[in-house]
Amino acid sequence: SQVRDRLKQQVVEMTEKFPGFRPGLAILQVGNRDDSNLYINMKLKAAAEIGISANHIKLPNTATEADVLKCIASLNADPAVHGFIVQLPLDSNKPINTEKITNAVAPEKDVDGLSSINAGKLSRGDLGDCFIPCTPKGCMELIRQTGVQVAGKRAVVIGRSKIVGAPMHDLLLWNNATVTTCHSKTSTLAEEVGKADILVVAAGKAEMVKGEWIKPGAIVIDCGINHVPDSTKASGKRVVGDVAYTSAKEKASFITPVPGGVGPMTVAMLMQSTVESAQRFLEKFQPGKWTIQYNQLTLKMPVPSDIEISQSCMPKPIDQVAKEVGLFPDEVELYGQTKAKVQLSVLNRLKNQPDGKYVVVTGITPTPLGEGKSTTTVGLVQALGAHLHQNVFACVRQPSQGPTFGIKGGAAGGGYCQVVPMEEFNLHLTGDIHAITAANNLVAAAIDARVFHELTQSDQALYNRLVPSVNGVRKFSDIQIRRLQKLGINKTDPMALTKEEVNSFVRLDIDPGTITWQRVLDTNDRFLRKITIGQSPTEKGFTRTAQFDITVSSEIMAVLALADGLDDMKKRFGRMVVASSKKGQPVTADDLGVTGALAVLMKDAVKPNLMQTLEGTPVFVHAGPFANIAHGNSSVLADKIALKLVGKDGFVVTEAGFGADIGMEKFFNIKCRYSGLRPHVVVLVATVRALKMHGGGPAVTAGVPLPKEYTEENLQLVAKGCSNLNKQIQNARMFGVPVVVAVNAFKTDTKAELALVVQHAKEAGAFDAVECTHWAEGGKGALALARAVQRASQAPSNFRFLYNVELPVVDKIRLIAQQVYGARDIELLPEAQEKVAMYTKQGFGNLPICMAKTHLSLSHDPEQKGAPTGFVLPIRDIRASVGAGFLYPLVGTMSTMPGLPTRPCFYDIDLDPVSGGVNGLF
Repeated sequence: SQVRDRLKQQVVEMTEKFPGFRPGLAILQVGNRDDSNLYINMKLKAAAEIGISANHIKLPNTATEADVLKCIASLNADPAVHGFIVQLPLDSNKPINTEKITNAVAPEKDVDGLSSINAGKLSRGDLGDCFIPCTPKGCMELIRQTGVQVAGKRAVVIGRSKIVGAPMHDLLLWNNATVTTCHSKTSTLAEEVGKADILVVAAGKAEMVKGEWIKPGAIVIDCGINHVPDSTKASGKRVVGDVAYTSAKEKASFITPVPGGVGPMTVAMLMQSTVESAQRFLEKFQPGKWTIQYNQLTLKMPVPSDIEISQSCMPKPIDQVAKEVGLFPDEVELYGQTKAKVQLSVLNRLKNQPDGKYVVVTGITPTPLGEGKSTTTVGLVQALGAHLHQNVFACVRQPSQGPTFGIKGGAAGGGYCQVVPMEEFNLHLTGDIHAITAANNLVAAAIDARVFHELTQSDQALYNRLVPSVNGVRKFSDIQIRRLQKLGINKTDPMALTKEEVNSFVRLDIDPGTITWQRVLDTNDRFLRKITIGQSPTEKGFTRTAQFDITVSSEIMAVLALADGLDDMKKRFGRMVVASSKKGQPVTADDLGVTGALAVLMKDAVKPNLMQTLEGTPVFVHAGPFANIAHGNSSVLADKIALKLVGKDGFVVTEAGFGADIGMEKFFNIKCRYSGLRPHVVVLVATVRALKMHGGGPAVTAGVPLPKEYTEENLQLVAKGCSNLNKQIQNARMFGVPVVVAVNAFKTDTKAELALVVQHAKEAGAFDAVECTHWAEGGKGALALARAVQRASQAPSNFRFLYNVELPVVDKIRLIAQQVYGARDIELLPEAQEKVAMYTKQGFGNLPICMAKTHLSLSHDPEQKGAPTGFVLPIRDIRASVGAGFLYPLVGTMSTMPGLPTRPCFYDIDLDPVSGGVNGLF
């Protein structure tokens, strides 16, 4: 009772000091033994009384050793579990090695003290660094309560079990008693007992020790529980100890009764060990704060190539990164040593965890070379994590291999701010893009095959093949039932359909001219931009003009990025519109019967990929939709998981593609609308180089040396170009979110130029503006940015959408054009006008808008730099990504299949002849 009162007070003090924290105890039981159930209920009751959060995990008696070990691994990894016991014996009809099981429990959680490590520490006398088995610990506490000094006394322990006898011997010995251990083979047992000042009996034999053996005044601790016949009891038996209590109590100065002596103390000591373990946890780990091993950078000047820097870094094993951020082993699927997938179940486990601060990195209108958003994203998280010791996650898009081997190169960041290993990041990663390619092309094949079969078969022939008789039974599949319901046919018996209903069911009646679904490939191949399919004689003359797009432009990629889970992704797949019927009705993937197959192909791709930065901070790499015809942001799921993992004081930094007028606007109006997440800070990346271009500098071209205007100081060009910076700051503030400008410094920039940009940014309404040197210095070079982001995250954020989706399609397009781009008005060309009418009629008019326009200008003309105004934005066509959930107006002309330049990046890529690693990738 005293022990429990003391522990109850300690738990209260813990929860007052660390709100929301409670000591956690897990009890793992195999089978359903009555005695085990009784003991467990006693422990659960005691835990509840003290304020310990106790969790009883019960495995069936069919559980295998592997099942038990898997459960133990999960509990070992759970930071909410501080004490963990396996209830013995293990009641399984499968062979299980008990010692292997007890040794699998993490020593720091082994509050039963049964693992070999804790037993070894006890035998060596390391009493302050181990857990002691609960029964010996309770016995020792009872001995102390007598007030008798243990030191110098003669102690006798009867029994040598690992649970009581052996640890009791060690405990008395290291408390300076002279200890003798006796057992069933001891020939002079009575004589040895008669010498004992302290007697502990754990032999498991009813009333084996007689009262006349006991030394007068001895302390007697009876650990035995035995059942003997007793006709006076209703059960026909009674419980006795290993000591003949009636006669022994006449000789002993103190003696424990059975029942009611050692048993309650054993339970109390289990609670005490759990509280002690929780206290050790709090000393080592601050709740909500990760304990991460950061990598120290060795900076070199001049800065080496990206691939050299990446390969000079020794990444941590990815399972270590996962453990550092609070992921459990069963929530992580390893893909080698440096990358892993994370199970979506973590969201359910952490559903009550508050989200961290949400930061989006965007930029001014860039040059064709890019202005370093990815580099800044990585630099910022390295600064927040490795230097300011905040919980922080980066969430970035997976790059397409097309640009990697084309003209752009990799997208892992650059300099000393990279996701590593960069060759893994830039190439296959875990195969998500390949899965998207397969899924997309399955839909494309299904479309043309269906058109072909409908052209060449009668209604009945189609019906017989679509709903075949198997063993004399015809049955609709689930997806066919959904199609029937869509058609208003509420029948489930294939034999019950009328001829008219069969016709409606089997005929999608696709109009080939309306097919919008294209095949995809993750390679830049300009000669696939327009092709003719169906030229083989086996296709019986059914040919049509089609095209290949780059994989990351597929609607399946956009669905992956916006889905809220596997079920939501599947529903979105089903809604994808691939064409229209000849009656103008939308034809979906569900109509084709392909939805379930798409979910199967994408079931692994939906899980975010875990990697790390050069300085060892965690990164989610997941999804990579185009930022022009799609929304250009990494996945909602990665952001949601990261926000839970970092906790309420942590940060999640994600990047929006291209400039703020494109990626950021879509991040707010599309991604945040579907995710329900609300951003705290916008980081706007600006460079002197881009501002000089906007100020009237010569054209910047990839692969061509920069003109002298960009390598020499020119304050006039910078000042004039700040019109673009001002407009993009205004765009961000339009959504009610504080803006921090990161001036990404290049070696050719002068101090005066950088200071001018900072001044203009602050005058334009930025919360703060700072110079950054992270490319050359890693996280250290982004410290000022990190501190500014911390301050901005505390400022009021009154996030709001630009438009209500209920507005007419044209009004939503006009709002974006006027408010974000600076246009005077919009002009819908005839094809676009027809699409507005069609999509509105089909019920898609309330979808958000995803503008497809050039990223090189705020306007539709890439040659118009700065912040043009007064122009009319031409809308040549509008298309629908109904599954993803947006309409995308096409502004000007653009290709969804890039081509290779004269000298592609792959000229410089090869395997190292010595190491076998990748050379030349940048």
